[in-house]
Amino acid sequence: MPASPGCQVLTPTRLDTTMSRIFRSDEVQPGDRVVLRRIAPEMEDKFSDIIGHIVSVTPTETVIRPQDIGGMPSFKNGIVVPAADIKIVKKLSPRTIRNSDIRKLEVAYSKAFPGIEHRQVGQWLLRAGDGITERSNSAAPLGPSALFDPVPVAEIHEFYSRHGLPPLVLIPERIGRVVEKLVERLGPEIIVMARKLGDEVSVEKHAEFRIDTQPDDDWLRLYHFRGKPLPRRALELLRTQIDGEMGFGRLLIDGRTVAITRGTITDGYLGYSAVEVAPEYRRQGLGTQLGNHMLNWGLAHEAHTAYLQVIASNTAGINLYTKLGFLEHHRHRYGLLKNPETS
Repeated sequence: MPASPGCQVLTPTRLDTTMSRIFRSDEVQPGDRVVLRRIAPEMEDKFSDIIGHIVSVTPTETVIRPQDIGGMPSFKNGIVVPAADIKIVKKLSPRTIRNSDIRKLEVAYSKAFPGIEHRQVGQWLLRAGDGITERSNSAAPLGPSALFDPVPVAEIHEFYSRHGLPPLVLIPERIGRVVEKLVERLGPEIIVMARKLGDEVSVEKHAEFRIDTQPDDDWLRLYHFRGKPLPRRALELLRTQIDGEMGFGRLLIDGRTVAITRGTITDGYLGYSAVEVAPEYRRQGLGTQLGNHMLNWGLAHEAHTAYLQVIASNTAGINLYTKLGFLEHHRHRYGLLKNPETS
């Protein structure tokens, strides 16, 4: 039986910990949720799958504990699978996530960063903005039939050519699979993290919190995109009105802005981005404090779910957001669409 896309065939002597061509290339570790395919001669197709959490991995065997409902860790007995019986291992998100859940969150995200001009072409949303940040300058497969309809390659190229921009596409895992083989020059893997909003969270108030409908110069001066300051035009686009609510949060100490973030509420989802803490105030818990304030702000504005994005290599950021109750929801990447003549 051939390996399915996103998986790798394992040798009999070791567990190969890589996975899909563009997602979850980080190594499998104990505690990770995976699907493991093993040889099962008694089954009709000679294979069986176990979905659960890795307990341990050695050169001779892997121990996996079957999951509970919803992808939750269980207290079931671990299953010992000899390395010689393992055919495929594929790392999964920490919890069971449906394609429709990914689509809903990505649609809310697109409304938070609509760009200057956007256009619907079939199952795809095309956006053009400042030409700097991918989120406002990319085509996204957000329609319910995007997995089954042809990618409008020519229309995407025409749209971005008209705007003098590269034909960039957003590739959410699973729902963007149709375009994976049509791209080149992939950007970094980005983890979309999410959490449900319920009761108000308590906040340690080391600094004053304030949220405004528009950013002022103090807020804008502190903001960087991936470590670099943005041109004024790109900063101005952060002020652009959206189909929802928007707030520019900050923490102040002695009247000085020491931490910032931008919050949006679209379709009941609180998204926050542009998290920045002044260098001399880092490692003092201000990122956690600001995050908790934003969760309460979202709850007060009737958001049911919060989400954010972090580059997969940003371990410190992932640890911070995990402490705030966020879990990995899904992943996405940006890629450059190939020339239509070669696609």
